[in-house]
Amino acid sequence: VQLQASGGGLVQPGGSLRLSCAYSGFTLATNAIGWVRRAPGVEREGVSCINRGNGSTYYAHSVKGRFTISRDNARNTVYLQMSTLKPEDTAVYYCATGTYCGDYDYWGRETLVTVSS
Repeated sequence: VQLQASGGGLVQPGGSLRLSCAYSGFTLATNAIGWVRRAPGVEREGVSCINRGNGSTYYAHSVKGRFTISRDNARNTVYLQMSTLKPEDTAVYYCATGTYCGDYDYWGRETLVTVSS
């Protein structure tokens, strides 16, 4: 199993950014895949996830309405479109996979998102 996250960077408040997670070694029929973030001094937070099988999605309350998770099965890639970004979205973001959302066995390398003017 491999996951490779990319797309982080510096963006101004109110701006947008799209993270990508290219994965291999599993399918979304058997695995959930999601995004988790860790900000300095803040407990790790599950941001969004696609459940295995039916593909239903989950969003943390803090990002609901601003972030959208999607997948491209042909490219084995999951995206996190982040809009109306806030300074509190600044964090290291990881993509991860496991049997269920929130129950992750494999983690990709982080990508840093900084929201600042």
